[in-house]
Amino acid sequence: MSVESESRFEAGVYGKRLERAAELLRAAHLDALLISPGPDLRYLIGSRAQSFERLTCLVVPAGGAMPSVIIPTMELAGLAGSAAGELGLELLDWTDGVDPYRIVKSTLNAGARVAVDDAMPALHLLPIADVFNALPVSATPVLRQLRMRKDESEIEALRRAGAAIDRVHARVGEWLRAGRTEAEVAADIAAAIVEEGHTVAEFVIVGSGPNGAIPHHRDSDRRIESGDVVVVDIGGPVEPGYHSDSTRTYVVGEPDAEIAEHIAVLERAQAAAVAAVRPGVTAESVDAAARNVLAQAGLGDAFIHRTGHGIGLSVHEEPYIVGGNDIVLETGMAFSIEPGIYFPGAWGARIEDIVVVTEDGCESFNQRPHGLTAV
Repeated sequence: MSVESESRFEAGVYGKRLERAAELLRAAHLDALLISPGPDLRYLIGSRAQSFERLTCLVVPAGGAMPSVIIPTMELAGLAGSAAGELGLELLDWTDGVDPYRIVKSTLNAGARVAVDDAMPALHLLPIADVFNALPVSATPVLRQLRMRKDESEIEALRRAGAAIDRVHARVGEWLRAGRTEAEVAADIAAAIVEEGHTVAEFVIVGSGPNGAIPHHRDSDRRIESGDVVVVDIGGPVEPGYHSDSTRTYVVGEPDAEIAEHIAVLERAQAAAVAAVRPGVTAESVDAAARNVLAQAGLGDAFIHRTGHGIGLSVHEEPYIVGGNDIVLETGMAFSIEPGIYFPGAWGARIEDIVVVTEDGCESFNQRPHGLTAV
């Protein structure tokens, strides 16, 4: 970690990422990468700069020239915590009345083939297309290769995030009980997420009873009842910005026997998917491992979403663990394993861990019990 701030890694980490980005650009026969504020900018230079109607843009040339940052003079403070200064990036600040898109063009050769990140708004994309007289291509194929494979610094950050969210799940029994509303429980969990080391509670799902059958339900004024099955899906970023994301399913009081049996099957499905993770297998094969267990128990139709998503600086990023995705898993890829079963109007359940692919399998960053937990 940087001695200057825990909000980013050492400058050399970002230098290597920029070098790798240039290599991938050349392999893709592109001349430059244009990155706007968001997770990709944070990944490449550790910057949390924001962009509104004024353009902020990192330009990464493929030819090995020093990258540059085009940024409004009034927003220069936004680069203060980044690695831009230590890396010696060229800062091209501009004031109102100056055309920043012409500045972008001036950093590259005529006819340059440029790629832009997904976060770039049309407000900036269209003027860039105008000055280059061509619509830029998506930078996703390049950025995917960079961000999918986590280095040791990133893996350690994800490991800390996983331990932090485990500590929150360990405390759920303090707040989850009959008579309280989902919103009340969610507020207590959100406070604990910060107490246990996250910078913010980015998402808190407390889905009780029939609300648990809605995968992206957040919380409501529904009062939790005795016997309710409750889905608790929580997470947020831990410095330097890497996310936790873990789901456990609870029951208030004694569970219905049939429900408990179904959730035991779900637990086996989640374990089967985790056991299937290793280098050389496809993402879709891991999805199939969970899906097959549920299908054999007659619960296949209750599993209505993918098995997992990549995670890092973004909560959802590549690789996606889903049928039809034949990407081959490699060491360093990190993602969720989270099968669920949902019965509309009745109840739902989900079990989620974050794992990283290792040389001979995977490491799970979440260690809390996986089965139905009574509170």
